Amino acid sequence: MKNGIDLVHNGRRLCRQLAALIAFVMLATGYARAQGIRDSTLTPIEGITQQEDNSGAQDKERDVIDLFHALTHYKADLPLYQAQKRNFEFTLVPAGGYTLQTGFAVLLAANTLFYLDQEDRSITSTALVSLSYTQYRQVILPVYINLSTKKYNLISDFRFMDYPSQTFGLGANTKVAEGYSINFSYLKIHQSFLRSVSPNLFVGAGYYLDHFWNIAETNPPSANTSFKQYGLRSNETASGISLQGTYDTRGNQVNPLGGWYASVRYRINTKWMGSTSDWHSTILELRKYIRFPKQSPNIIALWNYNWLTTYGRPPYLLLPSTGWDDFFNTGRGYIQGRYRAMNMSYAESEYRFRLIKNGLLGAVIFANVQTFSNDLSSQYRKLIPGGGAGLRIKINKHSRTNLAVDYAFGAEGSRGFFINLGEVF
Repeated sequence: MKNGIDLVHNGRRLCRQLAALIAFVMLATGYARAQGIRDSTLTPIEGITQQEDNSGAQDKERDVIDLFHALTHYKADLPLYQAQKRNFEFTLVPAGGYTLQTGFAVLLAANTLFYLDQEDRSITSTALVSLSYTQYRQVILPVYINLSTKKYNLISDFRFMDYPSQTFGLGANTKVAEGYSINFSYLKIHQSFLRSVSPNLFVGAGYYLDHFWNIAETNPPSANTSFKQYGLRSNETASGISLQGTYDTRGNQVNPLGGWYASVRYRINTKWMGSTSDWHSTILELRKYIRFPKQSPNIIALWNYNWLTTYGRPPYLLLPSTGWDDFFNTGRGYIQGRYRAMNMSYAESEYRFRLIKNGLLGAVIFANVQTFSNDLSSQYRKLIPGGGAGLRIKINKHSRTNLAVDYAFGAEGSRGFFINLGEVF
């Protein structure tokens, strides 16, 4: 498996692949909407009232679906205010993506939106499932279910992965040349239940299970790798409870135009619950979205993510690591797993702005920095910068879902394209 650090060996070939991928996603999404199937988050744009929606204010926005209809003369989808009268929305979309870790990937994704509280349709519940197969023969099957009412929030995050993955050792001073592959299979079962204690604030608990098997190093650079020194086992299990709370004032979780998001999770893994070892960890996350200029749709987005080991020794594959947050988004500019240690702190800022007035095309510039404790100590030794720029193509104007195409740089010549459906954070 290639390490993906020096990606751009042939620019012309990569540009052709990139253009084909964008066209494929545009056509696939257009087909789904043309059949009356809509995206899963039908929320109006903040600052536009329902009356304005009904009077055609949304017509000023354009997405690739409008472009698809214009090119094919296919009948347009229902207006937003009519679609919101439905109680159930379903989407089935073939798509593609790219990361340094997976290479190019194809997937089939399905999602459902529904309302548990028919009196308050601003609160939506979702069920999402996809199946991916990647250039590096990885299989990824996530299932995510979020059931929400004014008082309760039930979150299920399940995942199966057969996943050759890169590792470079422990700490912030590892070298690219030290990287090699680890093969493993992975089952994730995270189940949480939260209750509202005040507007926008939920607290609760959950059960977290992470099980790895068939763990094996592939062509390691030495006989005594950091993985072996840490404790290489063919099977690892983490099992325990999670105490958590969230505060969320974002009007749209897919592409916020303002608001705060804050989250804290304290995980307790114990042998008596089936864990391989006793250990605790904490994840603290904070996001803020600011309109700039104030009356524009342009956004300054800020993100801080802290992943800390507070007791014991987690399994090697569950140590804080670049790109191993729940949605694999930290560390643009670096391959997933590039840095790994007992503690991680991460910060990123991004400016999102339109290139054309109707919102079909936009762009971003971003910068990030990550730091890790030195090997297995609790001291931070080094700041690791990253940054870049990207293009945004509006896939769905109602949910404000974008196709994100970013080119990012990091230290030691690390660079590459990062392609996602939706914003990074």
